[in-house]
Amino acid sequence: MLIGYPVFVDETLENPADHEHKQWKVDIAVGKDFGFRLNKEGVYELVADIETWSEPIPIERFIDKISQQYAYEVISRETKKAGWEEESLELNDKQELELVVSRWV
Repeated sequence: MLIGYPVFVDETLENPADHEHKQWKVDIAVGKDFGFRLNKEGVYELVADIETWSEPIPIERFIDKISQQYAYEVISRETKKAGWEEESLELNDKQELELVVSRWV
């Protein structure tokens, strides 16, 4: 799950019934309508039909939320590898994640 969305690997996105455009193969699909593919520069780019975007948040905010979740996952994984334990994780008033970790020495 990615911020509440089902995630599929190596999928072809569905074409809306009234749209005649190429179907896109993506590395990571979020549902069946949009996803991400790795470009030549090694950066994931969003693949979506803007005309059929039906999510309750704007695309820019959606990407911000994914970036935030990715940062949390990386930090969480690396701190656990280094022997730290997650004490708390909270979303503050500014929609920023606050992660507290600790370690006994």
